[in-house]
Amino acid sequence: MIHPARLPAVGPLVLAITLLMALFTAMPTHSSAHPGAPAEDGKERPVVGLVLSGGGAKGLAHVGVLRVLEEIRVPVDLVVGTSAGAAVGALYAQGMPVEAIEDRMLEMDWLSSFQDTPGRSYQPVRRKEDGWRFPAIPGLGVGLDGFRVGRGLISGQNLSLILNDLTREAALVRDFDQLPIPFRAVATDLETGEEVVLADGSLAEAIRASMSIPGVYAPVNRNGRLLVDGGVANNLPVSVARELGADVVIVVDISDEPGRGESLTQAFSVVSQLTTLMTRRSVEQQLASLQDNDVLITPDLAGLGSADFFQGAELMELGATAAREQASALNRLAADDEQWRQEMAMRTYRGFEPEVISDVIIRQDSRLADRFLRDRIRQQEGEPLNQQQLEEDLKRIYGLGYYENVSYSLSPGDHGSVLEILVREKSWGPNYLSFGLGYEENFESDTRFNVAASLRMTQLNRLGGEWQTGVQLGTQPWVRTEWFQPLDYGYRRFAVAGAEYEKDRYSIFDQDGERVAEVDVSSRHLDLAVGTELGANAELRATVERGYARVDDRIGDSPVSGDRIQQGSWNLRMVYDSLDDPFLPESGSFAGVRGRFERPALGADSEFDRTVLRLAKAGHRGDWVASGEFFASVVTRGEAGIENNVLLGGFRRLSAYGQGEVTGQDAVLGTAVLYHKFGGPIVPFFVGAGMEAGNAWEDIGGARWEDVLTSGTVFAGFDTVIGPVQAALAYNNDDRWGVYLNVGYSLRQLFD
Repeated sequence: MIHPARLPAVGPLVLAITLLMALFTAMPTHSSAHPGAPAEDGKERPVVGLVLSGGGAKGLAHVGVLRVLEEIRVPVDLVVGTSAGAAVGALYAQGMPVEAIEDRMLEMDWLSSFQDTPGRSYQPVRRKEDGWRFPAIPGLGVGLDGFRVGRGLISGQNLSLILNDLTREAALVRDFDQLPIPFRAVATDLETGEEVVLADGSLAEAIRASMSIPGVYAPVNRNGRLLVDGGVANNLPVSVARELGADVVIVVDISDEPGRGESLTQAFSVVSQLTTLMTRRSVEQQLASLQDNDVLITPDLAGLGSADFFQGAELMELGATAAREQASALNRLAADDEQWRQEMAMRTYRGFEPEVISDVIIRQDSRLADRFLRDRIRQQEGEPLNQQQLEEDLKRIYGLGYYENVSYSLSPGDHGSVLEILVREKSWGPNYLSFGLGYEENFESDTRFNVAASLRMTQLNRLGGEWQTGVQLGTQPWVRTEWFQPLDYGYRRFAVAGAEYEKDRYSIFDQDGERVAEVDVSSRHLDLAVGTELGANAELRATVERGYARVDDRIGDSPVSGDRIQQGSWNLRMVYDSLDDPFLPESGSFAGVRGRFERPALGADSEFDRTVLRLAKAGHRGDWVASGEFFASVVTRGEAGIENNVLLGGFRRLSAYGQGEVTGQDAVLGTAVLYHKFGGPIVPFFVGAGMEAGNAWEDIGGARWEDVLTSGTVFAGFDTVIGPVQAALAYNNDDRWGVYLNVGYSLRQLFD
């Protein structure tokens, strides 16, 4: 007979009719080798339940145990897991071969699962521009009731997509009893602390709920209940396996033992101890319920912790070793040849075959119209699922910055599969604060220090209007407020209205490199722009500006006056930006061209045309990173005036010269950098060298090769949330040295 754990749910009446038909037909039968059926010796094989505990990265030891179970040919009739045990158990239950599970676990980008951002390349150009000035704490919520933060350090965006990919062969399964091996995941109700056994719905979501470590991952909202890591309620769910009908349980316990004495001297160890004490009580209760015929496997994982994901091969082998130590007990559960053949036949694993999508449904709790999201999903009804394209679209929707989680699920439909796009708005939105910090010290002629903050108010209308105001205080004061208004649901066309004030201070040097004056250059203007997106990483924008500038003496005598200089121009700008980081890119490229056309008809005192070009490219091989940049700003018609001069000098702008020491109407600069990364992933540091070459002229037509200035640098530093912090030593071809301490830098400032 087939054990009830393998039967689909049927009504009492249907079951009764089926039994009556069996009695009346009285057909002769032969012995079955299904789980729970009589074996050749006439004895019924016990129903075997596999119980896998939680333990973070140590859950990779479960994979080694699975390998040995298959070597010994132990059939598993049901799987129950908590947290990491749920993740490994679900893959096994859906029929994925152990070799494939090993490969997926070893190849996985574990670091990305602890990050929410899918990468800078998935953000729209305007979000990328914010990253240059406001890289710190992007998206801190703010409202009339004060500051707001999410329900976890990580919302789980990348983790959700990873789990969707791992469970895609079971994407259409909604009853976990219909998997090749019946499966249950254990989670905890955040409000009551009660155990929640997940038996249906999305398999990926069930795993995600079971491993939502409180305070680290945001809880999963499932049917109105907030679910967190199952280890809080039941980290070793033997009782769940018993309730499902297991006669014998194979239990793999990777949970931590409480620390003792001197091991509890640091903050992290104290927090870990509290977590262990919270989960250990339930583990002890479950272990006490084990019977003589049950098998307990406890891998020796001393010295390895729940965050050692990069020790996957070692963890798997330790799990396999512990399982082999229980070989005699496991051999009592081994199947004969015929039973094992049928067991493997029931677990036939097929590759994922894209289903035809009959319907696309948007499920969201956002203020924006459904069409706002649908226009960003390229998947069409009546076409097979394009999973890679869909995931890219979801990453770009997440990159807009509005949502805590953007995922998808599939369910059977009448004429194909129904694709549901599941979108959860940030609970701490829709208004966000971001911050920035910049510091540059050359220990000689210039010190620059700026702090910046931005308030971004989003989703102000159904099309996604935004109002953003940024303020920077310090050496270079700056204020900008702007309204961004999409002109269609897909953000392909937009309008921007803004007002801006900025002030910069720089030195005027004589021909011998001596500073003779210091001036303040300030400008105020209003602007109106229209633009369009050109694909995922590019933007074209036309702008009209009207305002005025002032140049005021601070120290010494400069050849300028303090009168207002009226400005009026129209600008055309095109940008392509796929760099993965604004400060230390390892991959991607940037290409930007901007034309400024100052005209008296628009209120300007002068008339000139300026073209600005910036190109950048970065690549890496292993831990070596190389990048190069080219910048040029040339007045092609008319005279620009000192208030429009290009300033070179300073870190990465001919580093051995002071900022503003190299200045003129026209300028060209090229840089090349090579550095090596060490450490990480939490605080990566680097050591490298760079070369810069360029100059500035009043008229580039008079430039000569012998005029080119060069500057070489060696540097070392570490990356942080506010940009790289580094020290550098620079030397130029005038036999001059410079020393820098720098926090954050960007040649993009030259382009803007």
